[in-house]
Amino acid sequence: MKKTNGLLIGAIILVGIFFTFVAFGSVSAIAGQKIYRMKIQSAYPRGDISMELLKYFADRAKERSNGRILISVFADPELVPAEQLFEATQKGTLDMLHAVAAMWGGIVPVGEVEFGLPYAYNIPGDKDIVETGRIVRDFFYNSGLVKLLREEYGKHGLFWLDMHSYGKIITLSRTCITSCSQLKGKKFRVEGSWADYYNALGARGTYIPGTDAYMGLKLGTIDASQWDISAITGLKWYEVAPYWLIGGQNDVVPGHILVNMKSWNALPSDLKQALLGAAEDYYHKLLDSYMVEYKKADDLVKAGKITKCALDEACDKKCEEVANKLWDKIAKRDPAAAKAIEMIRKWRKTLK
Repeated sequence: MKKTNGLLIGAIILVGIFFTFVAFGSVSAIAGQKIYRMKIQSAYPRGDISMELLKYFADRAKERSNGRILISVFADPELVPAEQLFEATQKGTLDMLHAVAAMWGGIVPVGEVEFGLPYAYNIPGDKDIVETGRIVRDFFYNSGLVKLLREEYGKHGLFWLDMHSYGKIITLSRTCITSCSQLKGKKFRVEGSWADYYNALGARGTYIPGTDAYMGLKLGTIDASQWDISAITGLKWYEVAPYWLIGGQNDVVPGHILVNMKSWNALPSDLKQALLGAAEDYYHKLLDSYMVEYKKADDLVKAGKITKCALDEACDKKCEEVANKLWDKIAKRDPAAAKAIEMIRKWRKTLK
């Protein structure tokens, strides 16, 4: 019995030594490498799909970096109001921001083009959002646009990390609009150059925060509002604006993640690659999630809770003409914007 007890005690001691060694070795390996803690804030509130999936981006960054990049995720306006994201990331209050470039078009003019001028990302044929997203992403990386964007944002102390797609522009309206004559006088909540676009069509482009759009539509202070599919499945604007306008818009709405340049340059090369990889993972995950949301939206159409209203052929043609004139106007504002527009025009000739 004493011999058995002795063997048992010895075994326990050996097991204890083994786990102590493993734990100590693990701590030593972690302690020998710097941990990079970063903060990202979205321009969108909780409940928005793209904002919520930033948790996935953070998880992928952690996994790809073997635990060396730890990202805390915040929604609008948890650290700063959305309109202050650019400056806060420049100053290093935030390490990263998540938004659409139209928000900074007055600071970085090429951002208007990046976000998508009217009809710029209007893709021919009946393609789903995964395919249209791939087509536009390939354009970004194969045309030289990414290089141009990194140069322009770099002038402001920011690194353009990657693009992602919010799918199609979704415009919900209080009334069914099928012709350009029905646009006249209507107040459209839009972003960036889309205000000029709707003004030229006889409507009135305006901007209010997305968080205020539901009440604006309900009270009639606005007649229609743009967003992504979250407008239907997350924010439920269809309850007060049940008409889904089809035509005259883009099939892809690019967003981006910008990184404070000092935070970016502080990362070793392998961790820069880990962060780039996590951003690309996020791009794919977001579109996969949106595909599920589009199915929910189609179910609401089938249930009669939403009515699709397609612009007639004459109005669609007028929309395209107005868009092309707007491109020329914006190209005159800034050399980088002009260069980006030329890239888009050349690329669009290859679309089928």
